[in-house]
Formats: sequence, C-alpha cells, structure tokens
Amino acid sequence: MSVDKLSKFLASTYENFPKGRTIGLVVLRTTLSETIFRTEGTGEPICREFVQAGETDPNIIQRLVMTKRKQVAPERRKGREFLRAESLLYPSKDGTLCALNTNAPCEMCVDCFLYGFAAGGGGAQKSRIWTEDAFSLLPASNLIGDRTINAIYETGTMRDEKGNASTALNTSEYIKPSVHFLDVVTLKDVTADEMRYIVGNILLTSRYGAVSSRVGRMENQLLGIFGGIAELPSSLELVQSVHDAFTASGKALEHPFAEQAIADVTKQVISSWTNKRGVSVKLTDTEVTELVADVDRHWSEDEREIFLKRLDASYEPFRHPPAEKKAKGKGKAKDNEAGG
Repeated sequence: MSVDKLSKFLASTYENFPKGRTIGLVVLRTTLSETIFRTEGTGEPICREFVQAGETDPNIIQRLVMTKRKQVAPERRKGREFLRAESLLYPSKDGTLCALNTNAPCEMCVDCFLYGFAAGGGGAQKSRIWTEDAFSLLPASNLIGDRTINAIYETGTMRDEKGNASTALNTSEYIKPSVHFLDVVTLKDVTADEMRYIVGNILLTSRYGAVSSRVGRMENQLLGIFGGIAELPSSLELVQSVHDAFTASGKALEHPFAEQAIADVTKQVISSWTNKRGVSVKLTDTEVTELVADVDRHWSEDEREIFLKRLDASYEPFRHPPAEKKAKGKGKAKDNEAGG
C-alpha cells in the first residue's frame, strides 16, 4: 500500500521534538472561476512578483502569486469545520471554544497540534505544515482582467425609481479562470493519520482568496508525493523547470493552457527529484492514486467520525490545558489572606 511505502518517513505517534522525517507534496492548483488574491482591501492590485522566467531562461517576467497564507487559511478552516461538527475543538483559557484569530487557542485540538498556534500568554506550537508562495506558470499580464462593480437596485435594474442611473462602486482586478499555480507543501514529522487529515483538507477545499462566497473556486490536484530527510525543490524552482520544459518542446505558453499538458510536463520534471539530496522515495502515479483513494475513504461519511476521533485521541498523552493568566498582584494577595 502507498502509505506503507512512506512509513520510514512517517511518525508512529505525535512527538514534541522533530526527527528529520519529511513528506513532500507537489500540488497543481487551478482556478475554476474568477479569483482574487491580494494583500489588502478592495482596489488593491493582485499579488504578483518579478522573477526569472526559467532556470535556464534568464528573462525576467512578472508571475501571479498565491501566497502561503492564502493557501493554508482556507484549508485550515475546512478541517476545523469537521472538528467542530464532531465536538473535537476544546475550550481556550478564557472559556470560549477554540477559534482562529482570537489570540486564545485551545492548544489541545488536532488543528492546534498540526497547524500550530501562538498564544498571547506565552504558549506556542510551530506548524508542521510548511508552505511557500505558489507561482503561476504564465506571466501575470496574460492572466489578469478588470471587473467594474455596479450598484443594482431592488428592481433588478441599474436605475432608481426616478430613472437615475447608478454609479460604479469600484473597479477591481481579478485572476481569470483556468489559471494554474504550481505549489510544494512540506509535512514535518507527521503520522499517517495526520497526513490523511492534511491531504484531505487540501483536496476538500474549493474556495480561496477574497470574496470567496462569490468567486475563488479552485481545484487542487496531487501530482507527486515524496519521502525523505530534506525539503523538495521550491515552488519557484518547480515552475521555472516546467517553463523550461515547455520552451524546449516548442509548445506555446499562452492562456488558456490545457491542465493535462501542465500535469504531464510537471510529472516529467519531478520524476528525477529522488536524485536531489535528502529525497529518497517517490510514489508512482498509481501509488498517488491509491493514497488519494485511502484519504477519500477515511474522509467518507461512513468513516470520518471514527478517523477524526482516532486522530484526536492520539494527542491525549501530550495535552495540557492552557494555563490561566494571573493578574498582577492577585495571586500574592490570596496567599496572604490564606496565611492570615
């Protein structure tokens, strides 16, 4: 079984200290609708960076960027939906249920143990899912459009009762559908069930970026899974290598690009990655399919509750409720009263 092939690089149980075991995932992320990745509010430009076109092509181009936070945040929330449904989120030190962006994590749930936390009171857990910016294969100028947003009245038209036309609210950039981002995700010292949880979050998450209730549909596809003692080449190195491979083949690099063509060339590029320092095992395409089927089975309606509760129970020996933060002077005053 494909999971067994990775056993040398999977932990048997959660441990507080790292032991140099690494699982590397190569992910192809494809937009299925208009999508918006930006760092600020409405009107800000889409995230992009100037980088070298290829490892051998010295030309500088501007590529779209799907930042690491834009990847992890929705995937983390997806997993937490199911933890909440199974009552596997715990109270934080202030008595409220564990929630993101509240500075009061419970420090005991699956999400806290895997994705990490930094509590204001001093507690911290480093994330064991290492991500980096994902880059588009094609230049940003080919992949971005502008959309003007207008105010629609309740009549369903753009004119009020007096016949006055509404004005445009704003103009915003968006990423076109069928844009491909290549990404490398690194899992550090995870167990088999933790890997199933992380991969499940990646495959189940379908909305990314801003205004995700309206736009932002994406599909994630696993193109490669590796085991070793070191990280894989970076997302930027990967997209540059794929760019060089397309250039060498004489195929035109233009939007829209066939997803299967990118998947095939990417698999060709990563086929030699076991020659990289510290990368030992690569699953075949069949084994990747088997692993995805294994993940789907654990996340299925019949097995999801058992799977999540088994993963949750694996942290029991390491759980410590968040310490109450004492107000200055109060503890000492109570001690004096007790002594008197």
